[in-house]
Amino acid sequence: MAVTFYDVMRQQGVSRRSFLKFCSLTATSLGLGSAAPQIAHAMQTKPRTPVLWLHGLECTCCSESFIRSAHPLAKDVVLSMLSLDYDDTLMAAAGHQAEAIFEDIIREYKGNYIVAVEGNPPLAQDGMSCIHAGRPFVEKLKEVSSGAKAVIAWGACASWGCVQAAKPNPTRATPIDKVILDKPIIKVPGCPPIPEVMTAVVTYMLTFDRIPELDRQGRPKMFYGQRIHDKCYRRPHFDAGQFVETWDDDGARKGYCLYKMGCKGPTTYNACSTTRWNEGVSFPIQSGHGCIGCSEDGFWDKGSFYDRLTNIKDFGVEANADRVGGTLAGVAGAAVVAHAAVSAIRRAAQGNNSQSNKGGN
Repeated sequence: MAVTFYDVMRQQGVSRRSFLKFCSLTATSLGLGSAAPQIAHAMQTKPRTPVLWLHGLECTCCSESFIRSAHPLAKDVVLSMLSLDYDDTLMAAAGHQAEAIFEDIIREYKGNYIVAVEGNPPLAQDGMSCIHAGRPFVEKLKEVSSGAKAVIAWGACASWGCVQAAKPNPTRATPIDKVILDKPIIKVPGCPPIPEVMTAVVTYMLTFDRIPELDRQGRPKMFYGQRIHDKCYRRPHFDAGQFVETWDDDGARKGYCLYKMGCKGPTTYNACSTTRWNEGVSFPIQSGHGCIGCSEDGFWDKGSFYDRLTNIKDFGVEANADRVGGTLAGVAGAAVVAHAAVSAIRRAAQGNNSQSNKGGN
């Protein structure tokens, strides 16, 4: 009989009550509050899907983030499933034994396993800047992806290239979607990604046997559908034109907006301001440092993390934070002018109607 997620959880001593709590938490994090029973049913009946987790050019921060998921139950379940399959950083096996497991899964589960990639392949010098089990990583990535049902790009490295691909990029470090062209790729960017986002994406795919809805850049909309700026607790200060001007000034002590200190929250799509980090305790902006935009493409090549955004193009007060007052005044002035114009047109129309009526009489 095939082993299910629930079987693994029971083997770990997880109670039925804790299992249902996990399903509820997962459904909530996915924005699918009513789907908890469906998740529970799927995890009790569906056989597990092997996940092969590969490492290219990277610093292992995605793995470090993943194993620190705020909900230990989610971490334990998903991590157990992954380590039982293949992850050369987390699994107990090593060397030839590990590679034998790798080959067995590719052969036995062809078309039914998921590839999770942390890091990216370098293409310069025939890929010799990253050797994996005695051969260029790019070769192994192509081989394993050819038989996968889907590929997950963990972090900014796999999704965009990150610091390895920053100019001048001597190794030609390349995002995996430029190498894997025939498989659906789910990008989960960040440096690193939020751990709960990582576990939720894996759980969603393994439970519902499909990839989540993606935005035009290939990121799950459920977590990358809004800017950090949209839900930031400092947003009212931005709208009011209240900014930190220098580190540790009075505005900083009052929790004013960090826009002028280089915060990239207005142009960065991620769930940091809602899901947060460290068991939901905080996130960089709450800790007093502006967002560096680590989930966006090419963030390493966009200048200093402390350079102010000067071309925020949006509606109303967000056109440019330096002109908050001016923008508000302009909008109000335009509204007055528009109202006056409409009133004048109506008066003219009424006058014409009056003249016509007189002529008719």
